Amino acid sequence: MASRARLLTLSAAAAAVVALTVAGAASVWHGGGRAGDRDQGERPGGPGVVAGTVTLAGHKQMIFRNMTWGPFRDDLVSVDAADPGGRRVAAPVRCLRFHAAAGAGVCLRGADDAVGESYVASILDTGLKTLREFPLAGVPSRARMSPSGHLAAWTVFVGGDAYASSAFSTRTSIVDTRTWTLTPNLESYRVIKDGRTYRAPDVNVWGVTFADDRRFYATVATKGRTYLVRGDVAARTLTTVRPNVECPSLSPDGTRLVFKKRVAGLSPDAPWRLYALDLRTMRETPLAESRSVDDQVVWADGDRVLYGLAGDFGDDLWSVPADGTGAPARVALAALNPAFVG
Repeated sequence: MASRARLLTLSAAAAAVVALTVAGAASVWHGGGRAGDRDQGERPGGPGVVAGTVTLAGHKQMIFRNMTWGPFRDDLVSVDAADPGGRRVAAPVRCLRFHAAAGAGVCLRGADDAVGESYVASILDTGLKTLREFPLAGVPSRARMSPSGHLAAWTVFVGGDAYASSAFSTRTSIVDTRTWTLTPNLESYRVIKDGRTYRAPDVNVWGVTFADDRRFYATVATKGRTYLVRGDVAARTLTTVRPNVECPSLSPDGTRLVFKKRVAGLSPDAPWRLYALDLRTMRETPLAESRSVDDQVVWADGDRVLYGLAGDFGDDLWSVPADGTGAPARVALAALNPAFVG
């Protein structure tokens, strides 16, 4: 559609961001083989990892992308949910972005037979076997399963841009795993803003979080502003709820969202703070994490959310209460994209 024309001419600085983003993604994959970081030995002080069997039906597990340098880097690993810093069991499944629910998963990864750098979305069964693959139009960014495991959503950067850039383009897709019906671009949905149909060539959609197999929330960007939208799969609509919301994540009981919000006066490279939104009262509460978080959080339970921040061994997982109290705590070294199963 005409929105592809919104890949604006970038400044030299923004172009550098794009180049670094693409290079960073490319360094993870070499035609589907092991990257250089996988060939390095495990670094002292890092988490212990052993090869084994990982399933999406295990008892109270946290499954995530292992970021430890060494032979298991980028593999999916599982730990006891009650001991997220414990020894990891690794499966030979490598993902750049991952999420799972109800015994089904979505893995955004490098294509095994790629000439150059290309990516696919793999829908995984309980045993992490690929059921179906879909080619991706760009660099993986976000992934989510619906609570039932029936719907999968993913977002990619078209051209390898980054959210911190002043100009970027995303493409967000949803697939129904019961029928394999694919909506390749949510920009095909009707946007309803202030009660009226809204059309603009610069609309971007990203960061889906599902309520059920029909309703979801996401981010829409247009005219330099972002909006929380409520999506309807059956009606194919995106209805704006409020401005300045990015990468929402819905609580298990469906009453709250935690999201990243741009805060005025902060560095353009680190502009986000985490907030919680009560969907009944529309009251926002800042969380007790003062650092900039460029991630779509995952709810560990009804009280805490997890998110990634850079660490000594790769990105680390941190936790903070979702009600604005407490303080951030690191829960796992060299870990990213967690999902809780069982």
